[in-house]
Amino acid sequence: MAAAAGAAAAAGLWSEVNRCGQNGDFARALKSVNKILQINKDDVTALQCKVVCLIQNGNFKEALGVINTHTKVLTSDVIAFEKAYCEYRLNRIESALKTIQSASQQTDKLKELYGQVLYRLERYDDCLAAYRDLIRNSQDEYEEERKTNLSAVVAAQSTWEKVVPEDLGLREATYELCYNSACALIGQGKLNEAMKKLQKAEELCRQSLSEDSDVTEEDIEAELAIIHGQMAYIMQLQGRTEDALQLYNQIIKLKPTDVGLLAVIANNIITINKDQNVFDSKKKVKLTNAEGVEHKLSKKQLQAIEFNKALLAMYTNQADQCRKLSASLQSQSPEHLLPVLIQAAQLCREKQHAKAVGLLQDFADQHPANAAEIKLTMAQLKIAQGSVTKACMILRSIEELQHKPGMVSALVTMYSHEEDIDSAIEVFTQAIQWYQQHQPKSPVHLSLIREAANFKLKHGRKKEAISDLEELWKQNPKDVHTLAQLISAYSLVDPEKAKVLSKHLPSSDTMSLKVDVDALENSHGATYVRKKAAKLTGENQQKEQGQGEVKKKKKKKKGKLPKNYDPKVTPDPERWLPMRERSYYRGRKKGKKKDQVGKGTQGSTTTGSELDASRTASSPPTSPRPGSGAAVSAASNVIPPRHQKPAGAPATKKKQQQKKKKGAKGGW
Repeated sequence: MAAAAGAAAAAGLWSEVNRCGQNGDFARALKSVNKILQINKDDVTALQCKVVCLIQNGNFKEALGVINTHTKVLTSDVIAFEKAYCEYRLNRIESALKTIQSASQQTDKLKELYGQVLYRLERYDDCLAAYRDLIRNSQDEYEEERKTNLSAVVAAQSTWEKVVPEDLGLREATYELCYNSACALIGQGKLNEAMKKLQKAEELCRQSLSEDSDVTEEDIEAELAIIHGQMAYIMQLQGRTEDALQLYNQIIKLKPTDVGLLAVIANNIITINKDQNVFDSKKKVKLTNAEGVEHKLSKKQLQAIEFNKALLAMYTNQADQCRKLSASLQSQSPEHLLPVLIQAAQLCREKQHAKAVGLLQDFADQHPANAAEIKLTMAQLKIAQGSVTKACMILRSIEELQHKPGMVSALVTMYSHEEDIDSAIEVFTQAIQWYQQHQPKSPVHLSLIREAANFKLKHGRKKEAISDLEELWKQNPKDVHTLAQLISAYSLVDPEKAKVLSKHLPSSDTMSLKVDVDALENSHGATYVRKKAAKLTGENQQKEQGQGEVKKKKKKKKGKLPKNYDPKVTPDPERWLPMRERSYYRGRKKGKKKDQVGKGTQGSTTTGSELDASRTASSPPTSPRPGSGAAVSAASNVIPPRHQKPAGAPATKKKQQQKKKKGAKGGW
């Protein structure tokens, strides 16, 4: 009787579980399942239902605990999908992969989950193959979602692995497909096309969401946030940083629930700020540290965020934090360049340039594959210190770049700056020899020979330059420019040889260019256009033919005259001189005589010699000494030309005094 009653109770509970499952009330269904398990704790079906109810309610950890507790009953064949799904949702991706691979039978559900796991593990090639197999071998209502996932894999390959995506032939009828296609185009660098795709995705998103009456405008903006974030990223890549920054801040104000999106936007704002507005950057860093970010982003995205944290620590003078972050990054990626470069930059900020160069040298020795870029940085540091010769030695040690035109040009310029012409010529010689062995007919080879010849001519190495020019002329005997250079060089060393070579020059008739000068001058790009003469008719034409062209003279403007100008009075020729220097200057009025200190020429003094009547103009002047003030006053009786009195001017003061003395003497 008890067994029958238990069976009847279990049947009623199963009916309840079935009804709640159909209604989506999994919390109530879970209560009924627990009652069933109280009756029979090892009921496999009840345990499976309990796991499903817990998963539907989001209790993945508890569901996984039930599975691990009842391993004898819930074997991997029975509940492999549920176990793998719980591990996937708990971000135990490696465990989920092992669970899927250990299943004896690969169902469609397991294959779907397998594709998701491979995507999270960034095994994009295997993931692409898995989704292709799913699309090919399944026909249900989830085909559109599988195509969306397939396009997401292609976009990830294009973005992170720089793989040129193949055309999958997917019809971009949904905004998700348009968005993934835009991401693939961004990975290829086709930014304008990607922007058009994103605009189309935005339009499709608004259209599809607006059909649902329960969706508000805020919901639509929240869904569009990821599309707008990608638009802002394109603007940033195009150099439109102000527009990008404005759009980034608009997205942050919406407070989207996707922590991954917020972390990416915050990181991009930090890269725009660089070493400016560090206070804002420090606030944005908090968004990149949100919980769960590491599960939402790819490894390269997380790595880029960590690099920017280290750089921000350097910009904010947090030296210890910068060293700690860069050392952690270097331990995670020993062959990556950025961590060691950040450490070197921090040492340079601390004025430890020698230590920075040593750090870079150690990295270059340990990782020869990345040594070229490191050595370029080392050379830059040496140049900053003023050690140009050492910088040249470092650059010349980069074997794979020695023959490059840019490297040759840089080395020659640096050696020329140090006036080391022999080393500069040696750089040219090594590069020319490399091209002679590997690419003898390359245009770069010929260009280097010509540049070497020009350099040698400029620095007086005529014979060496002639050798290079002869080599060029042998390779192309019809090159008139090279022949002319060769003749010019020989004219400085061997004029007879220059005359012989000049016979190879083409005649002037063959060299003449048939150019319409008028058409050339009147062309749109001419800097000078000759004005066409106006057509003349009638009497003007006859006058022009008889008299020829007469240039018009510009009329001179009459100068302004003073208001009190009298044309009958002759102007004073000394009117341009200062009053003190004019010959008729009388000095101050009587009654205001004082000691005339400093009134004469510089250094002159008032002595008794000026009152001595024996020193007249007829007495021979003494020979003046250079720089002597007394010598100037001794010859003061001689009036210079510009001080001479003009005709009709009043008499000088000395003559008036002489007349008064004569009159007085005669009266006595």
